Amino acid sequence: MASTPVLDARQLSKTVPAPEGTLTLLDDIHLTLNPGDSLAITGPSGSGKSTLLGLLAGLDVPSAGEVRLRGEPFSALDEGGRAALRGRYCSFVFQAFHLVADLNALENVQLPLEIAGAARARERARHWLERVGLGHRERHFPAQLSGGEQQRVALARAFAVEPDLLFADEPTGSLDRANGDQVAQLLFDLNRDHGTALVLVTHDPALAAHCAHHHELVEGRLNA
Repeated sequence: MASTPVLDARQLSKTVPAPEGTLTLLDDIHLTLNPGDSLAITGPSGSGKSTLLGLLAGLDVPSAGEVRLRGEPFSALDEGGRAALRGRYCSFVFQAFHLVADLNALENVQLPLEIAGAARARERARHWLERVGLGHRERHFPAQLSGGEQQRVALARAFAVEPDLLFADEPTGSLDRANGDQVAQLLFDLNRDHGTALVLVTHDPALAAHCAHHHELVEGRLNA
């Protein structure tokens, strides 16, 4: 029997009112992501990538169509229901890292584990810092880390909760090529080794080429 898709979007559309009438941001989006899959979404600025990511992650709701997360009607839930489901299955990595400045590297990775009530949170956080090559930097605060190191801490934090699905929004966008390549390699290694499905929004064609699937978003529609 085929496994349930991690993420399934059907006939997804998003419209907003505008002075000249209704503005269509996204139109008839279909995509399916299975366990361990990786999907890159590219497209020019203003094409709707951030809007689509927000709908897939349940941060916004579609005007039409539906998003299902692990078979559950994600987009049909209220805000609290979406937040609960998102917390159970999803993690995020952003271009801006979003580490907590007053927590050291180990504490940043440990934080979501503690929020989730995970057992052995500190031990698990230390394991993931070592997994991204930063075990020796666990007591350093974000301001004491380079951009590449901060993003590696963010990756450790995202994978520590063992998500089914990881959303990565321009994860190498603020890094130089060497650090970007290192972070990208870690991202795909963890995607492969742990079966975490990956949705990646990027302007970088080389990064997108590493994904099993690649769609370009043009004027609100996905092109294969």
